Amino acid sequence: MMMPSRSSQQMLRAIPESLVLFLARFALAATFWLSGQTKIEGFAFNPFAGHFEFGWPSLKESTFYLFEYEYALPIIPPELAAYMATAAEHVLPILLLFGILTRLSALGIFMMTLVIEIFVYPEAYALHATWAALALLIMRQGPGRVSIDALAKRSG
Repeated sequence: MMMPSRSSQQMLRAIPESLVLFLARFALAATFWLSGQTKIEGFAFNPFAGHFEFGWPSLKESTFYLFEYEYALPIIPPELAAYMATAAEHVLPILLLFGILTRLSALGIFMMTLVIEIFVYPEAYALHATWAALALLIMRQGPGRVSIDALAKRSG
């Protein structure tokens, strides 16, 4: 088994933990934000694609269809599930990206991931494991220094 050289280990240790944690937060936030954006009309914010629409958001009819027929979650009514998931896919990514209530936000994403894996798309386990690993990393390590949480901790 080939072991990394001392210089490559030193180089990897030189990568700031805050950068790794910010990228983890960004990756999860972007994934869930973009998913949420597919469920609404009237508001769009995707600076990387240059897509902006500033109006009052409402759920698309197709969103209600998805939650009633494709996702079909047990226990919770489809209309309520559609509103809750869409709200979570917009609020949690913003909190994660800016590092506000970061561990709690990551827990919310983790719980959504479990629901998606167990009840909606169990065959997408590899993708869901990636989301879960990022959420667990953030829950374990916290947001890093580049976050509102860290700023609040330093100033208070």
